[in-house]
Amino acid sequence: MFKGSITALVTPFKNGAVDETAIAALAERQIAAGTHGLVPCGTTGENATLTFDEHMRVVEIVIEVAAGRVPVIAGTGSNNTAVAIENHARAKTLGADAGLVVAPYYNKPNPEGLYQHFKAIHDAVDLPIVAYNVPGRTVVDMSADTVARIATLERVVGIKDATGDMARVSQHRRLISEDFIQLSGDDPSALGFNATGGVGAISVTSNVAPALCAQFQEATLSGDWETARALNDRLMPLHHALFTSASPGPTKYAMSLLGVMNTELRLPLTEPDEASKKAVRYAMLHAGLLESAHA
Repeated sequence: MFKGSITALVTPFKNGAVDETAIAALAERQIAAGTHGLVPCGTTGENATLTFDEHMRVVEIVIEVAAGRVPVIAGTGSNNTAVAIENHARAKTLGADAGLVVAPYYNKPNPEGLYQHFKAIHDAVDLPIVAYNVPGRTVVDMSADTVARIATLERVVGIKDATGDMARVSQHRRLISEDFIQLSGDDPSALGFNATGGVGAISVTSNVAPALCAQFQEATLSGDWETARALNDRLMPLHHALFTSASPGPTKYAMSLLGVMNTELRLPLTEPDEASKKAVRYAMLHAGLLESAHA
């Protein structure tokens, strides 16, 4: 259902407003480059700063542009279960293929609370759920045992795991099944993630290098590890550079160098500092995305 290079899309702004024309162009750019799926309004899409109407309009535009060519997994999570249900229901109405539901942040629920949160969303809306475990942002970690319990819910079809812990893939396979969709949420460890049983990544880097990331994922899924390693070597500096300042600041800066969007962010995020920009330029040069004159 979901595999390969799935881009966690940035949300472009223009003079403080969501830039709808740019959103459509970015989604089309991704599909043309071979990206296998799109995630609007996740963390990289600055969903925390979007109003409900803005959030759902972004999702709607991406679904319209995709037009069934690639799946769209809408960011629908919240630390408020009722809000997550509302997000998930609206995403279904708009035609999303699934919702990406993050573990509740700030509240720090225990394993029972995590299960009940996902169960409430599952029971309220007939739309597949991809659970999202990112303890670096949420503080709470969804253990393999908790994920296995959540996976007993019929419409919980997979997980985006951003822990960077390769052991999780095997643990999930053992406790759930090989059919449970495991997607990396950590670009630097995506090679090892797929080698141990993952089937793709919800990627930040693919905003900047969609074709390379798609080729990398296709190589891993076909078992061409030599090609995958070579592409991974090209992309690794970029994976790291895009997190040298608060994300998605470096990503938007990188995309501005490619001429595909501006660098505008919403507070409390601000543009990356010069050290971060230098790292981004070097990484893009290393990946073959920039000519030396621009770096």
